[in-house]
Amino acid sequence: MNTGVLRSTLIHLRLPFSIFLAPVFLFALSESENVMRGKAVAAFLLMHLLLFPASNAYNSYFDRDEGSIGLIRKPPPVTRALWFTALSMDLMAILLSWLLNLGLFFTLYLVLYGLVSKAYSHPSIRLKKFPVLSLLTVAVFQGCYTFLASYEVITGGAGWENNGIWIPAVLSTINLIAVYPLTQVYQHEEDRRNGDMTYSRLVGIKGTFLHAGIFFGLSFAGFGYWYSSTGRIENWFLYGAFMTPVLVYFLYWWNRVRRDESEASYEHTMRMNALASGFLNLYFLIVGWL
Repeated sequence: MNTGVLRSTLIHLRLPFSIFLAPVFLFALSESENVMRGKAVAAFLLMHLLLFPASNAYNSYFDRDEGSIGLIRKPPPVTRALWFTALSMDLMAILLSWLLNLGLFFTLYLVLYGLVSKAYSHPSIRLKKFPVLSLLTVAVFQGCYTFLASYEVITGGAGWENNGIWIPAVLSTINLIAVYPLTQVYQHEEDRRNGDMTYSRLVGIKGTFLHAGIFFGLSFAGFGYWYSSTGRIENWFLYGAFMTPVLVYFLYWWNRVRRDESEASYEHTMRMNALASGFLNLYFLIVGWL
């Protein structure tokens, strides 16, 4: 692999983007009383250094975007090596999960997540063409399913008799339903050229912000219900404090977009992602520590 191909492959893995996906795992960690530390660390690394980057790479290989994508302002041309790297990293994650004895449920999660991410991008299926189906697929697999798989491996299966654990799993999906269309809002022209009717394209730029506002509100109310029902109402107030900067920026951005849709830009999207994931990561780490 020459230097140019290696550089292109590393860029398209978008390793820093995994930080944007870390809140779900950290939420599961914050809800876990019995923590298997070694397995938790191993699972986190497999997901965020192998599984998610492999999904990014596979998506990039078939999208062949010319415009900006997550954390890449000017994507370099993709090569066959990117496809091979994505598959190799998927297989490596599955093999290491088995060798490290992380459990059947978690290993099956790695397999299914990899298959679904490929169905999302591959031209023979291309879930990305179907706006509602693709949104629900991403929200369920990156949200609820990732939460449950994380919780299972973190606790070693302990605590599954608690049916209430489905509530934070569903909250993870609601958060993704709110956020994911915002990540598509600046790519309408690129998606139009590719023939992809994403959810954001379906509802329009202003509709995307209205959708996000509604589901952010549902998420906040859901967290209030969850924390009050488990006797931790103070966590909800702390959650609100951490989410306030995110809300302020979202409303500021929404107001600018209402006046000029060109403000639905790559720069604003990346700032929103960084703020939301950054404050959520910090919040869940603090709550988990306490």
